Amino acid sequence: MRVGAVAATDETVADDDALFVLTAVLLTPAQFPSVLGDDYVAACATLGLEPYAEGYGLVLGQDSGGARWTVVVEDVSSVAVAIASWDCGMEYDLSPDDRSVVCALPGWPLALAVSAPGVPEPHDPSPDPDGGGPAPLRPPDTEVWGPPQRRLGADEIALQWAAWRDQIDDETAFGSSAEPTEDGEGQNDVSPDDEDGSRAAPGGPGQHSGVRKALEAALAYVGSPPPPGRIRSAFAPDGARTLRVDGPGWSLVARTDDIAFVLLDDEPGEIIPVGRGPELPGLLKSLDELAARPA
Repeated sequence: MRVGAVAATDETVADDDALFVLTAVLLTPAQFPSVLGDDYVAACATLGLEPYAEGYGLVLGQDSGGARWTVVVEDVSSVAVAIASWDCGMEYDLSPDDRSVVCALPGWPLALAVSAPGVPEPHDPSPDPDGGGPAPLRPPDTEVWGPPQRRLGADEIALQWAAWRDQIDDETAFGSSAEPTEDGEGQNDVSPDDEDGSRAAPGGPGQHSGVRKALEAALAYVGSPPPPGRIRSAFAPDGARTLRVDGPGWSLVARTDDIAFVLLDDEPGEIIPVGRGPELPGLLKSLDELAARPA
Protein backbone atom coordinates (compact mmCIF):
# COMPACT_ATOMS: atom_id res chain seq x y z
CA MET A 1 0.00 0.00 0.00
CA ARG A 2 1.39 3.38 -1.02
CA VAL A 3 0.91 6.20 1.49
CA GLY A 4 -0.05 9.53 -0.06
CA ALA A 5 -1.48 12.82 1.14
CA VAL A 6 -5.24 13.22 1.30
CA ALA A 7 -6.66 15.06 -1.68
CA ALA A 8 -8.05 18.55 -1.12
CA THR A 9 -11.14 18.41 -3.34
CA ASP A 10 -14.00 16.10 -4.13
CA GLU A 11 -12.63 15.66 -7.65
CA THR A 12 -9.99 13.23 -6.42
CA VAL A 13 -8.99 10.58 -8.94
CA ALA A 14 -8.61 7.48 -6.81
CA ASP A 15 -5.40 5.50 -7.04
CA ASP A 16 -6.21 1.87 -6.27
CA ASP A 17 -2.93 1.45 -4.38
CA ALA A 18 -2.99 4.74 -2.44
CA LEU A 19 -3.86 5.51 1.15
CA PHE A 20 -5.35 8.96 1.58
CA VAL A 21 -3.92 10.23 4.87
CA LEU A 22 -6.32 11.73 7.41
CA THR A 23 -4.12 11.95 10.48
CA ALA A 24 -1.18 10.30 12.21
CA VAL A 25 -0.05 9.55 15.76
CA LEU A 26 3.20 8.46 17.34
CA LEU A 27 3.74 5.07 18.94
CA THR A 28 6.85 5.51 21.09
CA PRO A 29 7.68 4.92 24.77
CA ALA A 30 7.00 8.61 25.46
CA GLN A 31 3.90 9.08 23.26
CA PHE A 32 1.36 6.49 22.23
CA PRO A 33 -2.42 6.18 22.06
CA SER A 34 -3.33 5.20 25.63
CA VAL A 35 -6.38 3.39 24.29
CA LEU A 36 -4.00 0.63 23.15
CA GLY A 37 -2.58 -0.27 26.55
CA ASP A 38 -1.19 0.77 29.94
CA ASP A 39 2.33 1.06 28.53
CA TYR A 40 4.30 1.10 25.29
CA VAL A 41 4.96 -2.64 25.34
CA ALA A 42 1.27 -3.41 25.78
CA ALA A 43 0.31 -0.93 23.05
CA CYS A 44 2.70 -2.60 20.62
CA ALA A 45 1.35 -6.03 21.56
CA THR A 46 -2.19 -4.87 20.77
CA LEU A 47 -1.04 -4.12 17.22
CA GLY A 48 1.19 -7.20 16.92
CA LEU A 49 4.40 -5.14 16.83
CA GLU A 50 7.80 -5.58 18.45
CA PRO A 51 8.35 -2.86 21.09
CA TYR A 52 11.46 -1.35 19.51
CA ALA A 53 12.88 1.59 21.44
CA GLU A 54 12.77 3.82 18.34
CA GLY A 55 9.01 3.38 18.07
CA TYR A 56 6.70 3.74 15.09
CA GLY A 57 4.38 6.17 13.38
CA LEU A 58 0.73 5.25 12.86
CA VAL A 59 -0.79 6.74 9.71
CA LEU A 60 -4.58 6.61 9.60
CA GLY A 61 -6.38 6.94 6.29
CA GLN A 62 -8.66 5.44 3.66
CA ASP A 63 -7.95 3.50 0.52
CA SER A 64 -9.58 4.26 -2.83
CA GLY A 65 -12.63 2.22 -1.82
CA GLY A 66 -13.08 4.16 1.42
CA ALA A 67 -11.84 1.36 3.70
CA ARG A 68 -10.16 2.37 6.94
CA TRP A 69 -6.51 1.43 7.36
CA THR A 70 -3.81 2.07 9.94
CA VAL A 71 -0.39 1.94 8.31
CA VAL A 72 2.55 1.38 10.64
CA VAL A 73 5.78 3.05 9.52
CA GLU A 74 9.30 3.17 10.91
CA ASP A 75 9.84 6.77 9.81
CA VAL A 76 9.01 8.28 13.19
CA SER A 77 10.67 11.60 12.44
CA SER A 78 8.52 12.40 9.39
CA VAL A 79 5.37 11.52 11.30
CA ALA A 80 6.48 13.75 14.20
CA VAL A 81 7.14 16.64 11.81
CA ALA A 82 3.75 16.16 10.19
CA ILE A 83 1.94 16.19 13.55
CA ALA A 84 3.81 19.31 14.66
CA SER A 85 3.02 21.05 11.38
CA TRP A 86 -0.68 20.18 11.55
CA ASP A 87 -0.86 21.31 15.17
CA CYS A 88 0.46 24.70 14.01
CA GLY A 89 -2.15 24.92 11.25
CA MET A 90 0.40 24.29 8.50
CA GLU A 91 0.04 21.94 5.56
CA TYR A 92 2.33 18.94 5.41
CA ASP A 93 2.36 16.20 2.81
CA LEU A 94 2.96 13.05 4.84
CA SER A 95 4.22 10.48 2.35
CA PRO A 96 6.61 8.05 4.06
CA ASP A 97 8.78 5.96 1.79
CA ASP A 98 7.27 2.56 1.04
CA ARG A 99 10.41 0.97 2.47
CA SER A 100 9.43 2.47 5.84
CA VAL A 101 6.08 0.66 5.93
CA VAL A 102 6.00 -2.14 8.49
CA CYS A 103 2.43 -3.31 7.95
CA ALA A 104 -1.09 -2.14 7.16
CA LEU A 105 -3.74 -2.99 9.75
CA PRO A 106 -7.47 -2.84 8.96
CA GLY A 107 -9.53 -0.26 10.81
CA TRP A 108 -8.63 2.66 13.07
CA PRO A 109 -7.90 2.45 16.81
CA LEU A 110 -9.15 6.03 17.28
CA ALA A 111 -12.41 7.70 16.36
CA LEU A 112 -12.01 10.23 13.54
CA ALA A 113 -14.57 12.84 12.57
CA VAL A 114 -13.09 13.39 9.10
CA SER A 115 -12.99 11.38 5.90
CA ALA A 116 -11.19 11.54 2.57
CA PRO A 117 -13.03 13.47 -0.18
CA GLY A 118 -13.84 11.71 -3.41
CA VAL A 119 -13.99 8.18 -1.95
CA PRO A 120 -16.81 6.21 -0.28
CA GLU A 121 -17.65 6.73 3.39
CA PRO A 122 -15.24 5.13 5.90
CA HIS A 123 -15.86 1.45 6.52
CA ASP A 124 -13.95 -1.64 7.57
CA PRO A 125 -12.06 -3.46 4.82
CA SER A 126 -13.57 -6.68 3.48
CA PRO A 127 -12.59 -9.73 5.55
CA ASP A 128 -9.75 -11.88 4.35
CA PRO A 129 -11.39 -14.62 2.21
CA ASP A 130 -9.00 -17.16 3.73
CA GLY A 131 -10.09 -16.23 7.24
CA GLY A 132 -6.66 -14.99 8.26
CA GLY A 133 -5.39 -11.57 9.21
CA PRO A 134 -6.20 -9.41 12.22
CA ALA A 135 -9.66 -8.18 13.11
CA PRO A 136 -10.28 -4.53 12.23
CA LEU A 137 -9.15 -2.01 14.80
CA ARG A 138 -11.98 -0.04 16.34
CA PRO A 139 -12.16 2.79 18.88
CA PRO A 140 -13.52 1.83 22.30
CA ASP A 141 -17.23 1.96 23.02
CA THR A 142 -17.93 5.16 24.92
CA GLU A 143 -21.11 3.69 26.39
CA VAL A 144 -19.18 1.31 28.66
CA TRP A 145 -16.37 1.73 31.20
CA GLY A 146 -13.16 -0.28 31.25
CA PRO A 147 -9.38 0.12 30.92
CA PRO A 148 -9.43 1.92 27.53
CA GLN A 149 -12.10 4.38 28.66
CA ARG A 150 -10.27 4.91 31.97
CA ARG A 151 -7.03 5.74 30.15
CA LEU A 152 -8.81 8.02 27.67
CA GLY A 153 -10.40 9.83 30.60
CA ALA A 154 -6.98 10.44 32.15
CA ASP A 155 -5.69 11.70 28.81
CA GLU A 156 -8.58 14.17 28.62
CA ILE A 157 -7.83 15.47 32.11
CA ALA A 158 -4.21 16.01 31.10
CA LEU A 159 -5.35 17.98 28.05
CA GLN A 160 -7.93 20.00 29.98
CA TRP A 161 -6.04 20.33 33.25
CA ALA A 162 -7.16 23.87 34.05
CA ALA A 163 -10.85 23.02 33.69
CA TRP A 164 -10.59 20.02 36.00
CA ARG A 165 -8.34 21.79 38.47
CA ASP A 166 -10.91 24.57 38.80
CA GLN A 167 -13.30 22.03 40.34
CA ILE A 168 -11.06 21.65 43.39
CA ASP A 169 -10.60 24.49 45.88
CA ASP A 170 -7.13 25.17 47.25
CA GLU A 171 -8.08 24.23 50.81
CA THR A 172 -8.98 20.76 49.62
CA ALA A 173 -6.03 20.52 47.26
CA PHE A 174 -3.29 21.65 49.61
CA GLY A 175 -4.76 20.63 52.93
CA SER A 176 -5.14 16.94 52.09
CA SER A 177 -2.64 14.18 52.64
CA ALA A 178 -1.62 11.87 49.84
CA GLU A 179 -1.91 8.94 52.22
CA PRO A 180 -5.33 7.32 51.69
CA THR A 181 -7.53 5.91 54.44
CA GLU A 182 -10.44 3.54 54.33
CA ASP A 183 -13.07 6.18 55.12
CA GLY A 184 -15.27 6.64 52.08
CA GLU A 185 -17.66 9.17 53.55
CA GLY A 186 -17.93 12.85 52.80
CA GLN A 187 -17.43 12.80 49.02
CA ASN A 188 -19.46 15.38 47.11
CA ASP A 189 -19.84 14.73 43.40
CA VAL A 190 -19.30 17.71 41.12
CA SER A 191 -20.02 17.53 37.40
CA PRO A 192 -17.33 19.44 35.47
CA ASP A 193 -18.82 18.71 32.09
CA ASP A 194 -22.27 17.31 31.49
CA GLU A 195 -21.23 15.97 28.10
CA ASP A 196 -18.59 13.48 29.24
CA GLY A 197 -20.55 12.05 32.16
CA SER A 198 -17.51 11.97 34.46
CA ARG A 199 -17.67 13.23 38.02
CA ALA A 200 -15.01 14.71 40.25
CA ALA A 201 -15.33 13.61 43.86
CA PRO A 202 -13.48 16.14 46.02
CA GLY A 203 -12.81 15.60 49.68
CA GLY A 204 -9.26 14.28 49.81
CA PRO A 205 -7.45 11.25 48.50
CA GLY A 206 -7.93 9.07 51.55
CA GLN A 207 -11.55 8.22 51.01
CA HIS A 208 -11.21 5.26 48.70
CA SER A 209 -9.18 2.08 49.16
CA GLY A 210 -8.63 1.91 45.39
CA VAL A 211 -6.83 5.24 45.48
CA ARG A 212 -4.53 3.97 48.22
CA LYS A 213 -3.71 0.90 46.15
CA ALA A 214 -3.03 3.04 43.07
CA LEU A 215 -0.67 5.32 45.01
CA GLU A 216 1.08 2.33 46.54
CA ALA A 217 1.51 0.84 43.07
CA ALA A 218 2.88 4.13 41.76
CA LEU A 219 5.32 4.29 44.67
CA ALA A 220 6.43 0.73 43.90
CA TYR A 221 7.43 1.93 40.43
CA VAL A 222 10.12 4.09 42.06
CA GLY A 223 11.85 1.03 43.47
CA SER A 224 11.13 -1.26 40.53
CA PRO A 225 10.70 0.66 37.25
CA PRO A 226 7.76 -0.57 35.17
CA PRO A 227 7.69 -1.24 31.40
CA PRO A 228 8.44 1.77 29.17
CA GLY A 229 5.50 4.12 28.84
CA ARG A 230 3.81 3.34 32.16
CA ILE A 231 5.13 6.73 33.30
CA ARG A 232 5.12 9.61 30.83
CA SER A 233 6.07 13.22 31.35
CA ALA A 234 5.06 16.17 29.18
CA PHE A 235 5.56 19.92 29.25
CA ALA A 236 3.41 22.03 31.57
CA PRO A 237 3.44 25.79 32.25
CA ASP A 238 5.72 27.47 34.80
CA GLY A 239 8.42 24.84 34.56
CA ALA A 240 6.19 22.02 35.81
CA ARG A 241 5.54 18.68 34.14
CA THR A 242 2.32 16.83 33.45
CA LEU A 243 2.56 13.17 34.46
CA ARG A 244 0.52 10.28 33.09
CA VAL A 245 0.96 7.07 35.07
CA ASP A 246 -0.95 3.84 34.51
CA GLY A 247 -1.23 0.43 36.06
CA PRO A 248 -3.63 -2.52 36.13
CA GLY A 249 -7.00 -1.05 36.99
CA TRP A 250 -5.91 2.55 37.58
CA SER A 251 -4.66 5.73 35.92
CA LEU A 252 -3.11 8.82 37.46
CA VAL A 253 -2.69 12.27 35.94
CA ALA A 254 -0.85 14.97 37.85
CA ARG A 255 1.06 18.21 37.66
CA THR A 256 4.39 18.11 39.47
CA ASP A 257 3.62 21.48 41.08
CA ASP A 258 0.03 20.65 41.98
CA ILE A 259 -2.40 17.84 42.77
CA ALA A 260 -3.25 14.55 41.08
CA PHE A 261 -6.39 12.82 39.84
CA VAL A 262 -6.96 9.06 39.94
CA LEU A 263 -9.33 7.02 37.79
CA LEU A 264 -10.21 3.42 38.61
CA ASP A 265 -11.70 0.57 36.64
CA ASP A 266 -13.84 -0.18 39.70
CA GLU A 267 -15.35 3.32 39.79
CA PRO A 268 -16.92 4.04 36.38
CA GLY A 269 -16.69 7.69 35.44
CA GLU A 270 -15.32 8.82 38.81
CA ILE A 271 -12.44 11.32 38.85
CA ILE A 272 -10.92 11.24 42.35
CA PRO A 273 -8.61 14.11 43.37
CA VAL A 274 -5.48 13.45 45.42
CA GLY A 275 -4.59 16.49 47.52
CA ARG A 276 -1.05 17.83 47.50
CA GLY A 277 -0.33 17.09 51.16
CA PRO A 278 3.17 16.24 52.46
CA GLU A 279 3.69 13.00 50.52
CA LEU A 280 2.54 13.67 46.96
CA PRO A 281 5.27 16.14 45.90
CA GLY A 282 8.06 13.65 46.55
CA LEU A 283 6.22 10.86 44.78
CA LEU A 284 5.59 12.99 41.70
CA LYS A 285 9.21 14.13 41.62
CA SER A 286 10.46 10.54 41.75
CA LEU A 287 8.01 9.43 39.06
CA ASP A 288 9.03 12.31 36.81
CA GLU A 289 12.66 11.26 37.07
CA LEU A 290 11.70 7.82 35.74
CA ALA A 291 9.32 9.04 33.05
CA ALA A 292 9.71 8.71 29.33
CA ARG A 293 9.76 12.15 27.71
CA PRO A 294 9.08 13.25 24.13
CA ALA A 295 12.27 13.97 22.21
